[in-house]
This record gives sequence, C-alpha cells and structure tokens, in this order.
Amino acid sequence: GITGTFHYGLQVSIINSPAEYIQSFISETWLKRYGSSPSAEMITLMWSLIVSIYSIGGLLGSSSAGYLSVRFGRKKAMLLANIPALLGAALMGLSQLCGSFEMIIAGRLFSGVCGGLAQNVHIMYAGECAPRHLRGLIAITAATFSAIGKFVGFALGLREVLGVEALWPILLAANAVPALVQFLTLPFFPDSPRYLLIDQKDKEGCI
Repeated sequence: GITGTFHYGLQVSIINSPAEYIQSFISETWLKRYGSSPSAEMITLMWSLIVSIYSIGGLLGSSSAGYLSVRFGRKKAMLLANIPALLGAALMGLSQLCGSFEMIIAGRLFSGVCGGLAQNVHIMYAGECAPRHLRGLIAITAATFSAIGKFVGFALGLREVLGVEALWPILLAANAVPALVQFLTLPFFPDSPRYLLIDQKDKEGCI
C-alpha cells in the first residue's frame, strides 16, 4: 500500500518536468502525420488533456475502490491496482518510440486509475491490519508516502537526473518501479482481518 501511495505522489509531480519536451513531441508527431504544424491552441489542448485526464482516471479508480475491496479483498484490490499502473508506464515509456502522443494520454488515464484505487484501498487495508494503538499512525502513511513520492518525482525531473529531452520517456515510465515493488511483495502479506471475518466469514483466518 505504501508503494501504491508513493506511485500516486510520483505520478502527480513527474508530468511537470518534461512539459516542454512533450509539447515539442506533440508538434513533431503532428507534423509527420498531417504535413502541417499544429496550432498553438491545439498543442495547449493536447497538453491540457494529458495533465487533466489523470484526475479522470483517479475518479474512476476511486469509484471502483469500494466494490473491488469487497469483491476481491483489500490486498487483491491493491494488487489489481498495479495492472493499470504498469500498463500506463509501458504506454508512456514507449510513446516516443511508437510516435504516438495518444499513448501518453492513455498512460496517464491508467495511472490515474491506479492512483485513485491505491489511495483509497491503502487506508482501508492499513487501518484494518494495524494494532489499535498504532492505527492512527499507520493510516497517515498514505499522506506521508504521497508527499515522498512527489519529492522523488520532482527530484527525478531535474535536468541533472532524467529531466532532459532524451530521457523524458524513461522519466514518465519511472512510476512502474513502485508498482512493480508492490506487485512482487504484497502477495506475502496477510489479508485484512475485517475482510476475512465480515465478507468471507472466515473466523479462523481472521484470528
């Protein structure tokens, strides 16, 4: 869950660094396809869509969090959240190679779904698994690691790191790292006692 919220913070901040490079990529791709340069309004429209569609994905992810956390359990719901995260990272990372700025838009949408889902399910899972005297402390890890993710996103976006024109696809695909870490480690963690007892009627497993 920590890596899920870290992914959210990383994805929120990371798009700001390569803005000029992505806008230039949109212009070049448009010119190759249609034989004419896009207007400044069209570039602004595409860039606005890339930035804002993350929130739409977040809305979809948040809306499905309640159903998925009951249908599959908190742990499996967070595992499922890694699928759109990895898919989004792949789409954005390969967008320049494939010559498609639409892949960035789709990748941002999928990343938003992961962010919205992970933010909500993380709090449920952590709160239900934590001992009572640590429940408050554990619950705020969502905000803590979101902030750390934003810091790392800004740091990776520096020109001395990945914030250069040749590396912006790698920067956009960097959110695959926390998603992959969670995907590999979360299966070893127990499921929520509340989910086992109330939704699965598994008293022994809950205990």
